[in-house]
Amino acid sequence: MGKYLDRKCRLCRREGTKLFLKGERCLGPKCPIERKGAVSPGMQGTRRRRTRLSEYALQLREKQKMKRFYALQERQFRNYFQKAKKLGGATGSTLVQMLEGRLDNIVYRLGFVSSRLQARQIISHGHILVDGKRVDIPSFQVKVGQVITLTSASLKMPAVLEALGKKEIELPDWLERKAAVGRVKRLVSRPEVEADINEQAVIEFYSR
Repeated sequence: MGKYLDRKCRLCRREGTKLFLKGERCLGPKCPIERKGAVSPGMQGTRRRRTRLSEYALQLREKQKMKRFYALQERQFRNYFQKAKKLGGATGSTLVQMLEGRLDNIVYRLGFVSSRLQARQIISHGHILVDGKRVDIPSFQVKVGQVITLTSASLKMPAVLEALGKKEIELPDWLERKAAVGRVKRLVSRPEVEADINEQAVIEFYSR
């Protein structure tokens, strides 16, 4: 699967929930989910919603939803599943912890930018420091205790200034932030991830 180039809001409508791919647009009245409801795109959207899905189709939709929520391609997502499975324990919880531990996700969760795609862009351009060292790999796994900092150049970027200028942000309990500096306090637990995703269905899909 290559890079998705179509309208990202169509992905939210296809999965029937907000995937937060467009930053502020997802939170405002312009969000298609708010205006049109969770109706699939295309002429057959309403009819498709009424059709009863098979068990396989439900598992596929959950897999697609989770993959798109974290803005990953199929090969990347499958590799995360394989790694989580090898680590033992509850595969679903481990998978969620690995995805939440990605640097691009943490930059987004800290409120440095308004979407994971923006986070991926500024990381790739070298605007993020981890423990004082420049990291330009969005998939970098951040460990507990590591400090994430914005570079001085990134503090001049409009998207970053807008995100940092928000008076209120919902910062997860497993993260802490002061100004443009954030830190991972501990591993995230599944209940703390407010995503309408059934990770067990994802595990069952890949375990077929």
